[in-house]
Amino acid sequence: MPFREGPLGDLKVPLTWTAAVALVVAVVIAVAFLLADRRETLQEQAYGVTRQTMDTVAKPVSGAIAAPGRWTGLGVDYVRSYFFTASENRRLKAEMAEMRQWRDRALALQDQNDRFRSLLGLRTDPPIPMTAARVVSDSRGPFANTRLADAGSERGVEVGNPVLNERGLVGRVVGVSRNASRVLLLTDIASRTPVMIDRTNARAILTGDGGPNPKLDYLRGVDPIQQGDRVVTSGDGGVVPRGLPVGAAVKGLDGRWRVVLFADQSSIDYVRILLFKDFAQLADQKELQTHSLPPVTTEDPQGSILSIPTPNQTPQAPAAPPAAPKPATAAPTAAAKPTPPPAKPATPTEPPR
Repeated sequence: MPFREGPLGDLKVPLTWTAAVALVVAVVIAVAFLLADRRETLQEQAYGVTRQTMDTVAKPVSGAIAAPGRWTGLGVDYVRSYFFTASENRRLKAEMAEMRQWRDRALALQDQNDRFRSLLGLRTDPPIPMTAARVVSDSRGPFANTRLADAGSERGVEVGNPVLNERGLVGRVVGVSRNASRVLLLTDIASRTPVMIDRTNARAILTGDGGPNPKLDYLRGVDPIQQGDRVVTSGDGGVVPRGLPVGAAVKGLDGRWRVVLFADQSSIDYVRILLFKDFAQLADQKELQTHSLPPVTTEDPQGSILSIPTPNQTPQAPAAPPAAPKPATAAPTAAAKPTPPPAKPATPTEPPR
């Protein structure tokens, strides 16, 4: 059906009028947008000034209002951190105490290992068998100085065996049981040890008097000792082997020579006992075996035997050669008179009563 024949056929809209109306409407809308944008800019400027003023006024107020909450939160955090720090401190203290125990144990083991190394490094020339022991008891008095070691006869310890620590001679064994031995120190009043000055080989007797520095008795020789001379065992009498370190010589206030013991420079906790019996064990047993001697000849290679005069006997001339035998002579003709028998001794007569 044609457009003009429809219900809208009577509507007549001029094209120019429609275009003009559309242009006017577009201009109005554009002006409205421009005015609206300008208004928003003015509003934003006014709002910015207002907002700054409100912020300036509201900042202290909001800070005062928020302060209690903030302080409460800080207090809660502080209390929480305090209790956490206290518990952490207790835990660290317990751990520190445990670590301190381990440290003390490690230091003790280190000291013990150092002692053992020093004792194991102790050597004698010629080698002498030894046994290590720990000092388990200390008996001291005004004059008696002894120790009890945990090594006895079951380990070969005998009375008289020398006892050393890592620095020098300590004493000698004076009593032995199955698993313990009593050591008499060099400072004991009953201790007597033959020693010598290493520099001059002068002999002396180291005598204990209960003090820390035993004295040197029976020192022989001309100027045999000087301050600081090294004193070692002499081995005289077969009590101890020769050359064991004892101490250094010093002159006491009483004018007598004394010895500062090397063994006193460290605690006597661990010792070595020399299983020394006599000097026979210092030599090679093969060398001690007797060798067969060549047979002794009694004949003189020149055919004469010379007698060696003794000090109380005068020398004698060699015996003269035997004379030639004489010829036999004739028997005498007269018979030899018989020898009369010996007379009987007279019996004594009793005197008259």
